[in-house]
Amino acid sequence: VQLQASGGGSAQPGGSLRLSCAASATISSATVMGWYRQAPGKQRELVASISRSGVTTYADSVKGRFTISRDFASNSVYLQMNSLKSEDTAVYYCNADAPLWGRNEFWGLGTQVTVSS
Repeated sequence: VQLQASGGGSAQPGGSLRLSCAASATISSATVMGWYRQAPGKQRELVASISRSGVTTYADSVKGRFTISRDFASNSVYLQMNSLKSEDTAVYYCNADAPLWGRNEFWGLGTQVTVSS
């Protein structure tokens, strides 16, 4: 199973970016799909997640600015990031908690998001 993240890049403060994560497995069978990020010198942290039933959670730092969504038809998960701040600069990783895929956890390669004026 592979998770392919895309959509990273550069944006100015206040701008928007949309990250995509395409899974090679059926995301409807995943327990939770999520986005994590890791800034230089910091630990990886959960940004947003969406459960199989559709319950979403967000880090306090992104509430009201980021939205996680999914599309079962394309087995994709998205992270819409609005009102970006410089502190959102990090490598963003797609994650799946999906025991039905063969093991408990899957990670995609990261995609860099840089917010700078």
